[in-house]
Amino acid sequence: MAKSLMIVDDSATMRKIIMRTVRMSGLSFKRTEEAGNGVEALEKLSVGPVDILLVDINMPEMDGAELVKKVREMPACKKTKIVMVSTESSQEVIEDVMADGADGFITKPFTPEKFQEKLSPFLN
Repeated sequence: MAKSLMIVDDSATMRKIIMRTVRMSGLSFKRTEEAGNGVEALEKLSVGPVDILLVDINMPEMDGAELVKKVREMPACKKTKIVMVSTESSQEVIEDVMADGADGFITKPFTPEKFQEKLSPFLN
């Protein structure tokens, strides 16, 4: 079954790097979208959910931790898998976003293998 992906990061360059790395991992998605912050992501999700969200933590307007909470409140996004992609690597930050509803965490710098490992279970 073809899946959809949204990359949420305030850096357009980082969104492109993440997309390229996801492609290098061998994973493919039927539909991909991008958002520059949590507010923009919520607007797009209100039109239609995606299967997987890759979310940065540190963003203006609405950060990734707040986005996780908001997405988990959206009935249409109950099955959406949320994987954080961030330079934040403290155990406390990771535990907090996981407790709020994130399904995984990838620290920057990342590799295609790391995306393969973290996203493959959600593609079945």
